[in-house]
Amino acid sequence: MQRIRLTNTVFEGLNNVYVLDGTADGGDPDELVLVDAGVALPDVREQLASGLADLGHDLADVDRLLLTHWHADHAGLSGAIQSESGATIHVHEADAPLVAGDEDSLLEEQRLQREKFREWGMPEATRSELVEFLEDHGDLGGEPCEVEPFVDGDAFEVNGRTLEAVHLPGHAAGLTAFHDAGGDEAFVGDAILPKYTPNVGGADVRVENPLERYVESLLTLIDLDLEAAWPGHRDRIDDPAGRAATILRHHVERTGNVVDVLADLGPSTAWEVSAALFGDLHGIHVLHGPGEAYAHLDHLASAGIVERDGTRYALADDDPDVASLFPDPGIDRVVEWDGE
Repeated sequence: MQRIRLTNTVFEGLNNVYVLDGTADGGDPDELVLVDAGVALPDVREQLASGLADLGHDLADVDRLLLTHWHADHAGLSGAIQSESGATIHVHEADAPLVAGDEDSLLEEQRLQREKFREWGMPEATRSELVEFLEDHGDLGGEPCEVEPFVDGDAFEVNGRTLEAVHLPGHAAGLTAFHDAGGDEAFVGDAILPKYTPNVGGADVRVENPLERYVESLLTLIDLDLEAAWPGHRDRIDDPAGRAATILRHHVERTGNVVDVLADLGPSTAWEVSAALFGDLHGIHVLHGPGEAYAHLDHLASAGIVERDGTRYALADDDPDVASLFPDPGIDRVVEWDGE
């Protein structure tokens, strides 16, 4: 396995594309498979082509793409690669219509976003600015393509290794890791990251009960007890279970912070809670901040800790046991990071 690093100035920093060509076993490659594809920008496509050339390949040589999820920085170049090579594109069934460029699915995702912006209490002027930002960056998703959907548990034979699809929703509805049981490692996309905590609530508004789903996914990763995880951004994670447990505990702490904000401010919108937690936000983070606040408020509302009245949330329990709302990860290791 080889890694190609691609620049990304819009989302969460450097992107990784993983090249599976069989050469690590000393033989001739049976096929050229990529995990993820990078964002649809000309300079990023050139970086990908250059990285492949350094490994003795061309874009036209790509046989298959395994996509961890639908976000543009992971799937944007899929259509261009398929146009060049005829590659088969595999993506979880929940994300398949968006990667394929299905117009009805794209319009529905946009409709849900705008509905959530109002539900979060986002000011009208900010909503307009965010919609404009998203529309201006719409081309990053790339051109339409044909996809082959898969489901949790499906297996892919790749040059003598078996990769099993492990569905890990939360950050995205279809987010999937590809687990190599033989090597006890996995390509995890944005399920866990070495620097940031993956956004939950704003990154994919289609996900219902987003924090609950994400916590379940973290527990799945902990149970896998991998030796290594290859994330969608930045560097290899050497203790994936420890990292997942650290992120879970971070969400317990953040939920407590949300309770503190409501205690200080009284009934508040997700937008107001976001401002208290994160301050002023810019670019894509105008989507992610209130989405994150909403995910935690939604989790508290499901537990009866807060009550929702229209766009506002108020404490129904003045002294909640926040830790009881989350499962014990079962391990005490802490893998710290530098970031949010």
